[in-house]
Amino acid sequence: MAPFSMRLPGPVTLLLLTANCFAQSGPPQISRILKPSIVDGEVVTSRIQQYLLDKGKPLPAATSASDWTAQAARLRQAYLEKIVYRGWPEEWVNAPLRVEKAGGVPAGPGYRMEKLRYEIVPGFWTTAILYLPDPLPAHAPAILNVNGHVAPLGKSVEYKQKRCISQARHGVIALNPEWIGFGELANAENEHWFAAHIDLAGAAGVGVFYLAMRKGLDLLWEHRNVDRKRIAVTGLSGGGWQTITLSALDDRVAVAVPVAGYCDFTARVEREDDVGDLEQNPADSQTLLDYPHLTAMRAPRPTLLIYNIEDTCCFRAPLVKPAIYDAVRPFFSLYGKQNDLAWHQNADPGTHNYQLDNRMAAYRFLYRYLGLPDTGTEGPVDAEIKSYDELRVGLPPDNLTLLGLARKLAAANRRPGGSRADLAQVVRYRNLNLRHPWALPNTTNKGIDARPYRFDFANGLPATGVRIKALSNQPAVATIILDDRGRVHSSAAVSDRVNRGEDVLAADLLFLGDASPSKSWPMRLPQLIDAAGDRVLGINAAQLVTLANWMKATSRVTAVRLETSGIRSQTIALVAAALNPGLFREIIARDGMDSLAHLLAAPVLYTKAPELFCPALYQRFDLSELERFATPTVVRRIHTPAS
Repeated sequence: MAPFSMRLPGPVTLLLLTANCFAQSGPPQISRILKPSIVDGEVVTSRIQQYLLDKGKPLPAATSASDWTAQAARLRQAYLEKIVYRGWPEEWVNAPLRVEKAGGVPAGPGYRMEKLRYEIVPGFWTTAILYLPDPLPAHAPAILNVNGHVAPLGKSVEYKQKRCISQARHGVIALNPEWIGFGELANAENEHWFAAHIDLAGAAGVGVFYLAMRKGLDLLWEHRNVDRKRIAVTGLSGGGWQTITLSALDDRVAVAVPVAGYCDFTARVEREDDVGDLEQNPADSQTLLDYPHLTAMRAPRPTLLIYNIEDTCCFRAPLVKPAIYDAVRPFFSLYGKQNDLAWHQNADPGTHNYQLDNRMAAYRFLYRYLGLPDTGTEGPVDAEIKSYDELRVGLPPDNLTLLGLARKLAAANRRPGGSRADLAQVVRYRNLNLRHPWALPNTTNKGIDARPYRFDFANGLPATGVRIKALSNQPAVATIILDDRGRVHSSAAVSDRVNRGEDVLAADLLFLGDASPSKSWPMRLPQLIDAAGDRVLGINAAQLVTLANWMKATSRVTAVRLETSGIRSQTIALVAAALNPGLFREIIARDGMDSLAHLLAAPVLYTKAPELFCPALYQRFDLSELERFATPTVVRRIHTPAS
């Protein structure tokens, strides 16, 4: 019989014994703990709305016509330079107009039609139909008829054709351009959300939309038969937005009639249907001016505002009028032109439309200020409406798209090598105090303690989390776990770290998990945050840093770890670590990306990850640079094999 001997446990055996000592949980148990919602989406929405209300830009005081003229000129220049043309090559902005004729279209009596295409920026063309009076006067007024969200029909939509035919018969040169994303430009890569990819690459996404409409104005300006003192712009919805934007920023526009196209910032914060698309909420725009400012910048040039009383899309007349018409009328009064800012409220049909009642109101106003007689009727035009194919102009087979343009700009604009201070500026990072961690009823079961929290920060924006640890030990390490899909999907990772004896916080930062707004707000509110001069990415990073410091202080641990799952959490974590080197001992990034170029290459849609499209982020930094800034934090990327 062999003599009895006692063997001391080796390092591996001791590690296993230690792990078994802490083993208290499994993923199913943790999943049940993480699943209950901590905060309702409506509450999150309300908190963000309250945060944004303080960002509104009031109309300035103006004491005289000369005072407002000077202020408006400064605003116009600043808005074009800092918002619209930010990051755009000067040679593109100032490039001479390139126009190609593509043949005629059979027309009715009193007018003729020409097919055109013109270049927005190098390699990106749009199409248009030019309606000309027949016979053609030597000096005719002109109207740029911009379009809105009309799906595949684009420039062939019936109410726009009727407008252009009637205008041409009335002696007006009418241009009917295609709008990006619709008609002949209805390419999947031209969805307006891809403006965010242009922002990411270091140029203003709104710039391409502005250049598209400005080039249409250039085309009319350079036409030998156009009277340059009598040029107008009008359009519905997105066309209404184009109308006020172009006509406020370009003093070549004598008369403007925007139809159901915009509202003030407070209205956009109040109602998600009024937010609009990315180009309507350019990054940092609200730091300079709001849409009432743009309307006031029209003074004293004649402007008719048309809105619909029960609009089925957005911008209902009674809700818009106080901020857009009533508040702006005094600016026209400074010039003795208070009646040159006019208001028309449509009740027939009262929905989102540019149908006959709105067209007649527009004709009366336009013709009066363009020096034309008002016939009081539109005339018979129904039989002359053309099909989409009859109005097809044709585009180059390799025509750029919004996404293609973003990729082109990203390749040309990359300027890596920024400092940590530069990164803080790009993401608009500001240190954030935790006002109060609201502890909700805890759960103590099977050797673990779980405490849900609603975190209220000093800026009023919330986050949530569940803190879990074993009861049998004093943790030496705290781990924060983030998952793009929300904390309810992190049960396996949480269970693993709890079983290692760690103090674990499964967190949902703003716009992640149950810290997300309700309904379609998650793709709307980030636009307004960027427009107000902040960045969701910077807010997320600040929340994460604050929670890490809270965990470290309340756990009395020596180190904080971070685990992420998905590209959103990964980027937030790396920005937080880059701006606070050494705060985290290590970062484990599961199923992330190797480069921000992935956002352009995949592509990742803005609606799926709005905080990642931080303007100029990829222009100045990539993930490898963020990891380097985070030193001495160890960063490991782990890709889960596809099942």
